[in-house]
Amino acid sequence: MTPRDAADANDNRWSDLDRPPLNGAALRRALVRDGGLWSDVEVVDRTGSTNTDLAAVVTGEKGADEGAVLVAEEQNAGRGRLDRRWTAPARSGLFFSVVLKPAGVPVERWGWLPLLTGVAVATALSRSAGVDTALKWPNDLLVTVDGEERKAGGILAERAGSDAVVVGIGVNVSLRADELPVPGAGSLALAGATTTDRDTVLRAVLRSLEEWYGRWRDAGGDPVASGLQETYAAGCATLGRTVRAELPGGRSVVGEAVALDGDGRLVIATKDGVREPVGAGDVVHLRPA
Repeated sequence: MTPRDAADANDNRWSDLDRPPLNGAALRRALVRDGGLWSDVEVVDRTGSTNTDLAAVVTGEKGADEGAVLVAEEQNAGRGRLDRRWTAPARSGLFFSVVLKPAGVPVERWGWLPLLTGVAVATALSRSAGVDTALKWPNDLLVTVDGEERKAGGILAERAGSDAVVVGIGVNVSLRADELPVPGAGSLALAGATTTDRDTVLRAVLRSLEEWYGRWRDAGGDPVASGLQETYAAGCATLGRTVRAELPGGRSVVGEAVALDGDGRLVIATKDGVREPVGAGDVVHLRPA
């Protein structure tokens, strides 16, 4: 990865005036505080994957404190779930990862972290950019563009060592129609955002994530007591729809997505009257049926 201070002098970061660079020092002043979750915020010009970089630090000799945040202006090997690629033009979105160490929360409840992150991000995007964001289970962020649901972001949570989870977040902010990687993609700008100031949006997302993570951790990871399960279900576009969950080995489950269970799994009611829970780690694809 390339630190901002060591960037090539010939790299004109202001080549697109609609996409100014982030200011790492200003973000640290705004977000890092005594008693708060965020311990450091680093902004780099480019890297392969912020998740890969942070995981390497966590498991390395020096380790990383909880609350470390790594933001990249550009990723050239960004990954989604199941190692799907995530690419976008430089400074067109927010591409960052955070270190969470949920001590005191049973490991079997850590599977709620990507869903918690989805709730936090959706809440922040609504507040900061005026964009109604829905959640597609388990890790996609959906916005409406010209009356059609489009994917504008995604979340990837990965274990790092024995006590940490690195959560990666990608959000398309100012991506234009001619820059969309696939027809089903979208961005905050295309969804009519009131602002595409990435500094404003990033601060809102991190503050929302700190709030939801603290609430969940204080409840021992209980999704009911923390309000997480109810809030996720309320914002989940998957529930109430007929879906096909494609599982390893070629097996699939078709039915109506009716609920989330206590482990964050999607419960599918089949035509045979069976209610089958499927976990994010077991689903290869989840598609409309």
